[in-house]
Amino acid sequence: MDAYSLDLRLSIVRACEQQPETREAVAELFGVSRSFVQKLLRRWYAGLEIAPKAHRGGAAPRLDKRARNHLRQVLLEQPDATLAALCQDLKRRRLSVCPGTVCRALQELELPIKKSRSMRTSGTRRGCGPCGAGGGGRRLRPRPSASFSSMNAG
Repeated sequence: MDAYSLDLRLSIVRACEQQPETREAVAELFGVSRSFVQKLLRRWYAGLEIAPKAHRGGAAPRLDKRARNHLRQVLLEQPDATLAALCQDLKRRRLSVCPGTVCRALQELELPIKKSRSMRTSGTRRGCGPCGAGGGGRRLRPRPSASFSSMNAG
């Protein structure tokens, strides 16, 4: 979620100073929480900065530039390497990462995991029956005709 803009923060402070409304009413008016209004006013009256703080960038990546270059080199030598094999290779270099981390690193390097041509195709097919034609895997049953239903009525 993005931080509230400085304009919104100043509008909240002005609304609290100009109108003798409660903090709850101001919070509801601007669509923020009551605790946000209280903290904002506390900072304002203390003379502190009320602008949103800069984004700190998040956690550092587990695979640094050297490890990513190593992945690129391994994939040049073994283009059919699996994620598990790449994880094992990194583990030998004392970098313990999960397959998802390796997958994201390969996507950032624009190096897709290639499937081997010798792999079997997926067992999921569209349609019904062995030919794959039709819809949804249901067998079609003929509808009884009017004469057929009248014979069974008696």
